[in-house]
Amino acid sequence: MDEEIRSKECPESDQCDYIHAHDDVVRSVYEEMPDEEVLYDLAELFKVFGDSTRIKILYVLFQSEMCVCDIAQLLNMSQSAISHQLRVLKQTKLVKYRREGKTVFYSLADSHVTTILNQGLEHIEE
Repeated sequence: MDEEIRSKECPESDQCDYIHAHDDVVRSVYEEMPDEEVLYDLAELFKVFGDSTRIKILYVLFQSEMCVCDIAQLLNMSQSAISHQLRVLKQTKLVKYRREGKTVFYSLADSHVTTILNQGLEHIEE
């Protein structure tokens, strides 16, 4: 195990050797670290929150289910621009949709999205 941790931290070519003051803590954290792919996916999810237009759309949908036309009017943007951002939000499973006749209504995908928005707002308001 120690050798496995060292090999990840310190490629042989670097000729370095880390000394861990708290081997038990390092080992425990190492064992709990998610796979690289999971961490990559998490980083990609947070990138979606890095766009103010998408945040505005999420906030609107936090308040009420809406169609593209209403979101566009509310945010003073084109339907095309809103549709593009909704596509990104759907791909990352942050919003869902339902069809009623010819109209498509969008809403937040689940309570996790609500929690993320609530905690983000709470954090910046501290």
